[in-house]
Amino acid sequence: MNNYNFDEYINRKNSDCVKYDGLKKYFNVDDARPMWVADMDFKTPQFILEDLKKVFDKKILGYPIVSHRVYNSIISWYKNRHQISNFDKNDILLTTGVVTALSACIEAFCNIEDEVIIQTPVYFPFFSVVKDNNRKLIINPLKNKKDYYTMDFEDLKSKITSKTKLLILCSPHNPVGRVWSKEELLELAKICYEHNITIISDEIHSDLVFKKFTSFLHLEDKYLENVVILNSPSKTFNLAGLNSSYIICKNDTLKTRLNKVIQKRHIASVNIFGLESIISSYTKGEEWLKMLLFYLQDNIITVEESLKQNGNNITFCKPEATYLLWLNFSKINDSHKNIFSRLLHNAGLALNDGSTFGKEAKHYFRLNIALSKDELIKSLSYLNNEFN
Repeated sequence: MNNYNFDEYINRKNSDCVKYDGLKKYFNVDDARPMWVADMDFKTPQFILEDLKKVFDKKILGYPIVSHRVYNSIISWYKNRHQISNFDKNDILLTTGVVTALSACIEAFCNIEDEVIIQTPVYFPFFSVVKDNNRKLIINPLKNKKDYYTMDFEDLKSKITSKTKLLILCSPHNPVGRVWSKEELLELAKICYEHNITIISDEIHSDLVFKKFTSFLHLEDKYLENVVILNSPSKTFNLAGLNSSYIICKNDTLKTRLNKVIQKRHIASVNIFGLESIISSYTKGEEWLKMLLFYLQDNIITVEESLKQNGNNITFCKPEATYLLWLNFSKINDSHKNIFSRLLHNAGLALNDGSTFGKEAKHYFRLNIALSKDELIKSLSYLNNEFN
């Protein structure tokens, strides 16, 4: 077994990365410990770097074709990791990013002023991508019981109208860390099928799970007629800068409509390194991912124990997926605005402001724990010192 070193510290400052060098732009500070944007401080797997170097070593970076190896790697990954084998090459469309693909889906599957449902609190581009396409945003808030979130199906059904055409699902969920059960997905699929609502399922965190992941692709075929899956290896293998993603769609009519928009927007041309990264990730990444998940789980335990030992009333529900913790500061006797300021200016920690994920997220902040244990412990010491 390879000895993957997740304890290695890599100095990312002055490397033109958003996470560190974007602090001034997004937080108006020059220096803080960045625990916000969802990329990892772990080195991109060496086997991927070596495969990308082989591309570079060819000395000419001309226009690439999409070889059968790209499609085969995706199909093989789903079969081996998720026991899914009910799609083929013809069901896959490549795009230059999951949010890019999401925007294309909205244009393809509904008209201006049609309604699109999202379930908050949720990944904040879901808000903007609906509004930027001039569609009407409908909020179906998740139910929160002691920081464990579930879908509110009764509220969902009450908000569906003849103008409701799409529902965007985050699966697994960012930021609350849920892996939706098969029963939950089936209930959602039945409601949307009955009302002819297309589901766009963002499954970019589907490999970063600590329990069995269920995709819509696990459901019976009739429910796949109105489901579109968005995914990428970028979160799993720390490849966000390569702008490569894919769509799985089994409905030929939806696929044709979507492909027209993709071609119109010219977003199908994944770059040569992005294509190679898909192949490398999905053909060589199983062992590395296993080790990553062990490390992330240990980091989650580290946070849990640190907060309990310091008794500072900051709580969270252990995530079922992702390397993002949804911290609850509601027991801290202070305003949301002041807590954000104290985190940033006193503790020197840049966390995502929960309010950007939905109005339900007052007193919540998102913490990225995908970093070395030593660096995590340092950050926790600053957090505990401020809120003890």
